[in-house]
Amino acid sequence: MKISYNWLKQFIKLDWEAEKTAELLTDLGLEIEGITPFQSVKGGLKGVVVGQVLSCEKHPNADRLKVTKVDLGNGEAVQIVCGAPNVAEGQKVPVATIGTTLYDEKGQPWKIKKGKIRGEESHGMICAEDELGLGKSHDGIMVLDENLAPGTPCSEIFKVEDDIVFEIGLTPNRADAMSHFGVARDLRAGLIQQDIHLEMITPSVSSFRVDNRTLRIDVDVKDKTLAPRYAGVTISGLKVLPSPQWLQNRLKAIGITPKNNVVDATNYVLHELGQPLHAFDTAKIAGNKIIVKTAEPGTKFTTLDDVERELSPEDLVICDAEKPMCIAGVFGGAHSGVNENTTGIFLESAYFNPVSVRKSAKRHGLNTDASFRFERGIDINTVEYALRRAALLIQEVAGGEITSDVVDLYPKKFEDFQVFLHYQKINRLIGQNLPEEVVKSILSSLEIKVNNITEAGMGLTIPSYRVDVQREADVIEEILRVYGYNNVKFGEKLNASVSNSSRFEDYKIQNKIADLLVARGFFEIMANSLTSPRYNELSDKIKEENNVTMLNPLSNDLSIMRRTLLFSGLEAIAYNINRKRADLKLFEFGKSYHQFGKERVENKHLALFFTGNKNEESWNTTADKTGFFHAKGIVTAILERLGFGDMKFTPVKNDIFSEGITFNLDKAKLVDIGVVRNDILKAFDIKQEVLYADFYWDNILEYLQTSGMKYTDIPRFPEVRRDFALLLDTSVKFSDIYTTARQTESHLLKNINLFDVYEGDKLPEGKKSYAVSFVFQDGGKTLTDKQVDKIMEKFRDAFEKQLQAELR
Repeated sequence: MKISYNWLKQFIKLDWEAEKTAELLTDLGLEIEGITPFQSVKGGLKGVVVGQVLSCEKHPNADRLKVTKVDLGNGEAVQIVCGAPNVAEGQKVPVATIGTTLYDEKGQPWKIKKGKIRGEESHGMICAEDELGLGKSHDGIMVLDENLAPGTPCSEIFKVEDDIVFEIGLTPNRADAMSHFGVARDLRAGLIQQDIHLEMITPSVSSFRVDNRTLRIDVDVKDKTLAPRYAGVTISGLKVLPSPQWLQNRLKAIGITPKNNVVDATNYVLHELGQPLHAFDTAKIAGNKIIVKTAEPGTKFTTLDDVERELSPEDLVICDAEKPMCIAGVFGGAHSGVNENTTGIFLESAYFNPVSVRKSAKRHGLNTDASFRFERGIDINTVEYALRRAALLIQEVAGGEITSDVVDLYPKKFEDFQVFLHYQKINRLIGQNLPEEVVKSILSSLEIKVNNITEAGMGLTIPSYRVDVQREADVIEEILRVYGYNNVKFGEKLNASVSNSSRFEDYKIQNKIADLLVARGFFEIMANSLTSPRYNELSDKIKEENNVTMLNPLSNDLSIMRRTLLFSGLEAIAYNINRKRADLKLFEFGKSYHQFGKERVENKHLALFFTGNKNEESWNTTADKTGFFHAKGIVTAILERLGFGDMKFTPVKNDIFSEGITFNLDKAKLVDIGVVRNDILKAFDIKQEVLYADFYWDNILEYLQTSGMKYTDIPRFPEVRRDFALLLDTSVKFSDIYTTARQTESHLLKNINLFDVYEGDKLPEGKKSYAVSFVFQDGGKTLTDKQVDKIMEKFRDAFEKQLQAELR
């Protein structure tokens, strides 16, 4: 938010340097993020003086140029070549002398230099108003008052205003400081604590009066919940013209482009008092009636930016007898606003429900100065005062008469907040005993009324403009803010406590694994927990009824909480691939969110993503694609780093994978890993293989925290491994082989592993080859070849009969 120092001084007469004021405002919680000088004319007309044309003759080598002699007030006449058709002897003109910097219409600087034009020397430039930034005309040079003395700086004639602009990083809770008046009010409170007592000057509205009652506009507020207060008045006989220079300078200083005197006056009061206003052309109000209501479903409405929008039944709109004219508190309509032909206006000042305004602004993608203030909560008690202030200002700059009584519909008045402040709690939260008189002084400077005083504390009434101060802790924060955080003393004794922290804290485990992954070339990502419901259609396992849905989504693409980390990771992969980064290894620690009946559940995960080549392209290494077994090795390394051993592998049951396995320990699922299905990748426009590992982090943490160190004897008898190369139908999965083997032999079979898959033109159509290893072990004796051969024969028979497999 931008605040003009000159404008601020209209409320509080302060002669401090800008840097000192900025320091105090920052201490008060209105952090100054930047200080920028402003000049009403860029460059300040420095080096531009009044010159008198002593002679004017035709250029000997150019038909449209003239050679002039100009007196610049220093006793010597200089020669200037000028191409303006209206330059003549005897004129007083603005002259940019040698070395002066001027600015073009885009704000780019250029310097006046001595030169020759068609063979004649030129020592300066006689200027038109657009060349000086004083207007847009370029029909000829400016001709000044003949009574001006040569050599007079033009900055004195045109009253160039110098200003300082503060850029305030306003926090959302400080709705009271969203205006120059609000900032001045805070500044005054801070000055009082430095024993500087200055009067707060507020604009007077005592001269407001109704001139006649010839133009009455009836107002009917249908929804008093969304529009608790609505006020308005008509002004007739005004003339829409450019604003006076002082008003334009005020708006330009804070980055607002002037439009016309009526609109500029409403913008001025908005930034002066923080109360948004809107002016409707009375000639465009059908039926001389204003109706404040929610929109009819499907209503089309064209806003000031000439965009046709479809209104929601939740949008509060300002209508006439026939049509909507404005989205309340957000944006005006294209066909009801003020233009150069307007002679009468209905001036609106209102308080609209902050939640309603925010929803409408987000729904239509609009962010205006008015919605910014309404969303955060304006002062409902300023509505009528700001209306009268704006009406008087419009009369001052545009003329006209007040032609109706003020309509002020405020059926249910807002009550000020009541808070009881305990002395003991002040001292406990601040950590320092503040004298009672200091507390009273601060409260008084903040316009917080002390109703009663007891031994325990004070009963307070909070002013309506402090919508963020509703609790005792809020009041104490205000006291400390004005007292000054820098004034809180530190004790000489430093106390510290050491907490007993388990080595199995989640963040410690995450850091340990993150270090391992980064060392192996992974990059960490942090994705949005909000996602699109259409992604859930990619998996039959994700049911719509288990979605956690946002009540007020920013968009449909961010309307639910994510159910898996896969889709946000695929978005990141697609984003990188589209930018020529196809070799990726990513990881994310995050949560998935689920709704089971009335219960909402959050599950922690670690997600790994592999795609492209294992290593960067290099002349001395071959391109080696990241495969399943490389990914499995990374997963195994992580689990081993965490101390997991004796894990079992089962075929993955999650339908997001085309092939994969699950790491299990006892009955707990630790990790799902596999190749993401092609149709899912296609939905993200990814044309290369992606491997995904999903760690069930809650299960991992639970195991680490509950399981003690376990010891088992090293097996005294050796393992025996045998392999099968099986020719199978493409429809057969590894899970079928796994289940069949386990059913055939459950006692001696310790592990089953798929270590090679081949599909190619050397195999019959519809066939694939799996290489599977089987590990056997007997805890009581050494297995013989005869025993193992017998089991393998059983496997062969089972695979042939149940899976129609063939040995290769």
